[in-house]
Amino acid sequence: MTSPAQSTQGSYRVAADQALVKETACAVVGKLKSGEVTPLELLDVLEARIAEVDGAVNALPTLCFDRARGHAAELMKKPPAERGLLAGLPLPIKDLTAVAGVLTTQGSPIYKDHVPARSDLMVENLEANGAVVYAKSNTPEFGAGANTFNEVFGATRNPWDLSRSAAGSSGGAAAALASGTAWLAQGSDMGGSLRNPASFCGIVGLRPSFGRVAHTPAAKIDRNLGVNGPMARNVEDVALLLDAMSGEFAADPLSIPSPATSFLTAARSRQKPLRVAYSPDLGITPVDPEVAAVTRKAAERFAEAGVTVEQAKPDLSEAHECFHVLRAFDFAISKAELLRTKRDLLKPEVIWNIEQGLKLSVDDLAKAEAQRVAMAARTIEFFQSYDLLLCPATITAPFPVEQRYLAECNGHTFDNYVEWLGIVYAITLVCCPALSLPCGFTKTGLPVGLQMVAKPRNEAGLLAGAALLEDILGLKGTTPIDPRPAPASL
Repeated sequence: MTSPAQSTQGSYRVAADQALVKETACAVVGKLKSGEVTPLELLDVLEARIAEVDGAVNALPTLCFDRARGHAAELMKKPPAERGLLAGLPLPIKDLTAVAGVLTTQGSPIYKDHVPARSDLMVENLEANGAVVYAKSNTPEFGAGANTFNEVFGATRNPWDLSRSAAGSSGGAAAALASGTAWLAQGSDMGGSLRNPASFCGIVGLRPSFGRVAHTPAAKIDRNLGVNGPMARNVEDVALLLDAMSGEFAADPLSIPSPATSFLTAARSRQKPLRVAYSPDLGITPVDPEVAAVTRKAAERFAEAGVTVEQAKPDLSEAHECFHVLRAFDFAISKAELLRTKRDLLKPEVIWNIEQGLKLSVDDLAKAEAQRVAMAARTIEFFQSYDLLLCPATITAPFPVEQRYLAECNGHTFDNYVEWLGIVYAITLVCCPALSLPCGFTKTGLPVGLQMVAKPRNEAGLLAGAALLEDILGLKGTTPIDPRPAPASL
């Protein structure tokens, strides 16, 4: 790696002041807008921090600092007030998403040399809003599996305990935030792919309603199980990035307009929910007892703000069958050609997913779609009584990084490598925005996330409630941390 560029502007010279690493994204954007720091100086900070810690974590395997500095230099020709919402803040993009001129592998040997000529619409929008892309964050092959490892770059490790998984598939993004090599990060989520890593790494990740973040359609115009979303170290920073990611674009026919009131304003309102529901398992999955206890305790603390907390849940009983079918169909329509032509380069889990999709009948798909409609209707009715639904974001604490997936929990053996993700993919199916909020730690010091869910398109209420609970829990500022080796007792 080349040494950090020597900045000569402003008060942050020679790789700048590493104290900036611990600043919130909102604070750093404020410094950018005031001229106290420049985008180029922030790139120096990040390059120095990456050199210091990412060798142990492997969150950002592809760096593009030359491209980033060129973009930053162009931005700096404009007054700070005209540089967009992010004003020149550096940002990594998940390696599933195309960035023009930057290696984009999707974690697959098939694309180990792929350099796209054009960025995804989402990336173009972010750059128009003042983001400076400096890295690609690691992901499992094609985002399949909630543990971030692949044959191209290897495994991403959890900064809280380097022997543990960072989860997936946005594991690189979450680990970068936790270890201080990013202030904000883009992630994506189908079956919890940004909520699980947020939980494992002690940061905040938000899966928005579909249509909230426009992207370049691929394989299917109305493909909506997977969405892009913001990841950050705290709720206000997530809201800031969601503002920058949102908007209606003709190139994505499902995209919806940004709201009149910004998501950051909504988060800062701390408007409290009146009545929230907590469920330890949504009635569909085993949960590690320690994780259940930590999340329950966090949910009950809403009462300190005068919020009514009750144990309740919508009926999501068809979630496993429904998601298995619709996810398999998604793999079939998007990856069947790779199975026919590149089978020897695909990992077993991806092959299994595609083959399951190719076996489906029209009757299978009709049943799954009907199940989804019914669950969504019941969930929307549930939200007539409750403002938020709370439950664990992940059913387990971070497991060993060598373990491909969670095979068993609390005495239950799972049927396949994705079933352990039911507590998050059930929420995917019912079209609700959801985030993972750091809510405590296990006895061994590993992070636990609380999943917070709101009715469709109510990201504003979700962010306000999450910011309020974040204040009550007092965990804001816990990250970034220096990567930690496994405890000696292990």
